[in-house]
Amino acid sequence: MKAIWNDTVIAESDDTIVVENNHYFPAHSIKKEFFKESETHTTCPWKGQASYYTINVDGTENKDAAWYYPEVSELAKPIKGHVAFWKGVTITK
Repeated sequence: MKAIWNDTVIAESDDTIVVENNHYFPAHSIKKEFFKESETHTTCPWKGQASYYTINVDGTENKDAAWYYPEVSELAKPIKGHVAFWKGVTITK
């Protein structure tokens, strides 16, 4: 699977985990040069507190377009250490 934004592959893995129709990519599969930590946090009732990344490709920013769970609940253990996308990021094979 590939995560693509602004015509650039920002993550690629054959080992994603699908939860609630979102592909979670292993953290080691993201191209870190495109990711910047965000101050944004949200809470999912069953997964825990999410942290976000802002994606920057060729000087164009996509604020809070990726999220991950630094600490997960027992139910969400499979996605610990994984990153998911939204806000126009395309997921494709």
